[in-house]
Amino acid sequence: MLKIHGLKKKFGNFQALNGLDMEIEEGALYGFVGPNGAGKTTAIKIITGLLRPDEGSIEIGGKDALLYREEVKESFGYVPDEFGMYDNLKVWEYMEFFASCYGYSGLMGRNRCTELLEQVKLSDKADFFVDSLSRGMKQRLCLARALIHDPGFLVLDEPTSGMDPRTRMEFKEMLRELCAEGKTILVSSHILSELSQMCTDIGIIDAGKIVLSGNMAEILRKVNDSNPLLIKVCGNREEAIRLLRENICVTTISIREENIVVSFRGDKNAEAELLRSLVSAGILVNGFIREQGDLESIFMQITNHDMEKVVLKGEE
Repeated sequence: MLKIHGLKKKFGNFQALNGLDMEIEEGALYGFVGPNGAGKTTAIKIITGLLRPDEGSIEIGGKDALLYREEVKESFGYVPDEFGMYDNLKVWEYMEFFASCYGYSGLMGRNRCTELLEQVKLSDKADFFVDSLSRGMKQRLCLARALIHDPGFLVLDEPTSGMDPRTRMEFKEMLRELCAEGKTILVSSHILSELSQMCTDIGIIDAGKIVLSGNMAEILRKVNDSNPLLIKVCGNREEAIRLLRENICVTTISIREENIVVSFRGDKNAEAELLRSLVSAGILVNGFIREQGDLESIFMQITNHDMEKVVLKGEE
């Protein structure tokens, strides 16, 4: 659905994008994250045609988005991080105005607007002035507007910023439903736990380049495989530590409360052999598991340039 190659953008002496390569498969719910100043917003503005890059190429739905800008705009919907000011419009007037911009008028336009307001759960707010809506309602309305022309690709920039937990959960469920219907969705957010729960794929941008990209489950699996083992034993801790030191896959051992924390460079079979050796030696093991990683730990690891980039090493 989206292919970006060698994208560069400079503002004065600041290199916002430095050879960005990025690809989103059709049907993906793609989380796009990065620290402040990493180039995320610049990339989104270029994707949506609000900025032109200095170098590079973009394809949306197989078409050159820089060469055929007007045609490509018909294929995506955009939900910005800030809602525009429409103080004197009611919700249904707002929807009908934008429907007319896409050629939906009369009964067809009214039916389309009614359908979308129901989909985003704003039917009961149709006669309210847009300015009176809460932040979450405005973002749902903006999503409905972005769906008027039934695009196959949605781009959402920080859509849940400022929402309360319940509204964020409802919005997240809407995105899942749209993805299930076949939409391809690019969503940026600083709420990393939220992205890990709903996204199928993830891309982390740092210093104007993608530093990690791929299937969410696969990335979490690779991170977990590099995390330490947490081993809990009933008594005989000293004997357990002695046996662990003899294993060639064990690199470091430490104690964290009741757990023996073991840095272990081995596969699942090696883990099973390690557990077997402990049990065979009469050690009573009542806990043996890899420490689980999450998106926050991945993000901190690969965007902190003073830390060892374990995830990236695993990719090499």
